[in-house]
Amino acid sequence: MGQIAFLSSSPGTLGVELELQLIHPDTFDLTPAAPALLDALRAHPLSGSIKPEITRAMVEINSAVHDDPGALLTELRQLRDTVCKGAATVRARVAGGGAHPFMRWQDRRIFSSPRFQRVAGRFGYLASKFTVFGQHIHLGVSCGDEAVAMIRRLTPYVPHLVAIAASSPYHEGVDTQFASSRPHALHGFPLAGHMPYEIADWYGFEAHMMRMRAHGLIDDLKELYWDIRPKPELGTVEIRVCDTPLSVERACQIAAFAQALGAWVAGRPEPGQLAWLAYPINHFQACRFGLLADYVEADGRTVCLRTHLEGLFDVLMPHAQARGCDAMLRALRASLASQGNDARWLRACLQHTGSLPGVVARAADVFQGDLREGLR
Repeated sequence: MGQIAFLSSSPGTLGVELELQLIHPDTFDLTPAAPALLDALRAHPLSGSIKPEITRAMVEINSAVHDDPGALLTELRQLRDTVCKGAATVRARVAGGGAHPFMRWQDRRIFSSPRFQRVAGRFGYLASKFTVFGQHIHLGVSCGDEAVAMIRRLTPYVPHLVAIAASSPYHEGVDTQFASSRPHALHGFPLAGHMPYEIADWYGFEAHMMRMRAHGLIDDLKELYWDIRPKPELGTVEIRVCDTPLSVERACQIAAFAQALGAWVAGRPEPGQLAWLAYPINHFQACRFGLLADYVEADGRTVCLRTHLEGLFDVLMPHAQARGCDAMLRALRASLASQGNDARWLRACLQHTGSLPGVVARAADVFQGDLREGLR
């Protein structure tokens, strides 16, 4: 693993991956329907954008590359409709959310692909516990140096993305008291976390990977479970900290936020070392308290994350307008201010339905588009 080729892509372009839950229509537990669903969709024109994930109760939808989130939303709605209709033919439903509220990891079965079987062989029960669901956002960059620079500049804003997208308050039948419990399933992997501070350019990234490979610490870049990582074969920076939202509409709003954020930080100075020092605490706070987290700023002051986010929306709006997605940012901002994130909605849903299966049923309705506002 010496030189690593980086495929140039158009700066500011956008792509999304959404990991989705496959739900049994009677019990509302997860169901291992992925093999049957993928087989049912094999001849569909969009089948190449619908892929397996590590356990059989998951699928992933992958978007094409887009210049603006409006076109992305059109595509994701098509993919959503395709997956939901296909799932119905194999007695399953589909839902978003960062974690299933009451599934047991012991019941999960690894998908039969060689790669996933290798992961299971290496990581044991962690592979089954990895039945969590994230939104990955790809931002196009022109070269490896720009990718590393983008990752470094995005680092202080990971808590904002975590809090906006948080949708996993429940785990194995209990309220975790976290807005986002999904990261707990990732942190057991040895190469989870953030890009090391000392990596300052693409040469430094290559050198880091070369050292890791020389000592038998890594075989493939897919083993990097960093919160934000370069994706050289796609020419992107991949943001991996977001829970899967409950709807594709919210997913596109978050993608629009990330796109505008990437455009803004590209012209900003690099953050100081305090951003890395504060990273674990800021990240934890966002997972635990969501929008009400304490956030340590670059100058060392501590503020409410919601307050800091309000100022961030102000500076991002011109960049969103340049891409024609300012309406999405305004809608996201208004929804967060009035209704909170999806974790808050799920908790309100439990109060209304009285059961976690009822929560999952409502979440599946929301994803399908049948319950657009729900309890909000």
